[in-house]
Amino acid sequence: MTEKIYSTITGTGKYIPTQTISNNNFIDSDFKDTNGSNFEQTNEYIIEKFEQITTIKERRYVSADLTTSDIAWLAAEDALKTSNTDREKLDYLIVAHNFGELKNGNKEVDILPSLAARVKKKLGIVNPDTVAYDLPFGCPGWLQAMIQADYYIKSGDAQKILVIGAEILSRVSDPHDRDSMIYADGAGATILSACKSQSPTGILAHKTRSDTLEYSEMLYMGKSYAQTNGTKEGTYLKMNGRKLYQYALKNVPAAIQSCLHKSGVELSQIKKLLIHQANGKMDDAILKRLFKLEGNQEIPIDIMPMTIAELGNSSVATIPTLLDLILKGELANHQIHKGDKIIFASVGAGMNINSMIYQA
Repeated sequence: MTEKIYSTITGTGKYIPTQTISNNNFIDSDFKDTNGSNFEQTNEYIIEKFEQITTIKERRYVSADLTTSDIAWLAAEDALKTSNTDREKLDYLIVAHNFGELKNGNKEVDILPSLAARVKKKLGIVNPDTVAYDLPFGCPGWLQAMIQADYYIKSGDAQKILVIGAEILSRVSDPHDRDSMIYADGAGATILSACKSQSPTGILAHKTRSDTLEYSEMLYMGKSYAQTNGTKEGTYLKMNGRKLYQYALKNVPAAIQSCLHKSGVELSQIKKLLIHQANGKMDDAILKRLFKLEGNQEIPIDIMPMTIAELGNSSVATIPTLLDLILKGELANHQIHKGDKIIFASVGAGMNINSMIYQA
């Protein structure tokens, strides 16, 4: 057989913030409805229903001294160190994010220089041929960056690429919005390397879709729900949660199925599904619908590792953090072995979905 170039994951890293914020931290919050009015229900009731729907019990926030590029850099250092990778031999450095360099108390957009440029400088990389750029693509940003990196490697243009997902959602969420309880902070990093092989390995296939015509405004930036209550002026992350749930449930399973067919891999061969986590119950429903699409196969126990209950939704950092936890043996009852076939999948920005089939 002729050798082909494949993209394989040769290193992972993460930065999980040190501040644990439990649901009880929101007991005294001044939650408002979209029109600024008070809710009839108590905060205790709101929080209890929130946990039932999302499965989130706590989340992590960064400390005041850290910025988005800081945590991206820390995750990158972890990946480089644990994989013994020479940083000067990186061909690309891609940082997926959505809100730029977020500093404590500052919600102004700051994307100049790019986060990738800042991270490259903090890593001390001298090589001018290490191309650094950002990718804003909503929560699926890290996975989309991996897909781009795969194209670079398979074209022969690159041998080694560092892909990072970093976000500080706690600094763009409205404290008067119930949805703010979903959001968390974090960073994850992955090193993708070229591998010549006669048999398929690494990234086998991927699929992306963007439904902008109808769904491009499900996530948007808007004013606080309580502008008159002393909340700082500015815009905050807002979400049409119900419509996003319906969109994801309808389209994510179909996108994964399309990717499976493209790869020639059967769902029965999949060992793990690493999915973006914004809502635990939604991910459970996606998994059930995927198996129904493929003929009502029995769902294996532990096929979908979850971290949302403890880490919340850290956007682009969710999947790479999850992957690193598994590969380093830090997530109970979950391992990835050589030859295992894995699905990566994400949905976000209101309209973007992607999926990737990977063989370890």
